[in-house]
Amino acid sequence: MLANMHSMRLFLLGVMILSASVASAQSGPDTKAVVAALTTQADAWDKAIVRKDRAAVEANMADDFRSIDGAGTVETKPAFVAGLMDAKLTIDPYTVEDFDVRLFGDVALLSGRTRMTGTFDGKPFTSHYRYIDVYAKRNGRWQIVSVQITRLAAE
Repeated sequence: MLANMHSMRLFLLGVMILSASVASAQSGPDTKAVVAALTTQADAWDKAIVRKDRAAVEANMADDFRSIDGAGTVETKPAFVAGLMDAKLTIDPYTVEDFDVRLFGDVALLSGRTRMTGTFDGKPFTSHYRYIDVYAKRNGRWQIVSVQITRLAAE
């Protein structure tokens, strides 16, 4: 049971970004282009997670990536990716609500809410959470460095 809960927490961390409406904390002529690029990148990452494309998932993540799940557990990149790639896990395509991008120089905060369904070990699940993903621009490339989720009550 604990192993299943641990795996569920891991996959919830990885499914946190899609495009929707976008706002920015930084303004300027380049802001719209950066927000659009990050929105596209986040959407591609979500789709890679759903189809279990390990190479694409890992390419979007910094080596020093950390995630904090709804229970406060901290995971590194290898553990996070292993949870997403677990053969027992299937994630249905999902959407993100209230998506927002805020830019602060070479740091971007991407946030929203996700309602997710799928199966784990053949059993269906449903989850609803709010998240924030932190991207950093390093060597001219945006990568996700941190994810944090908060579970939301069922409606």
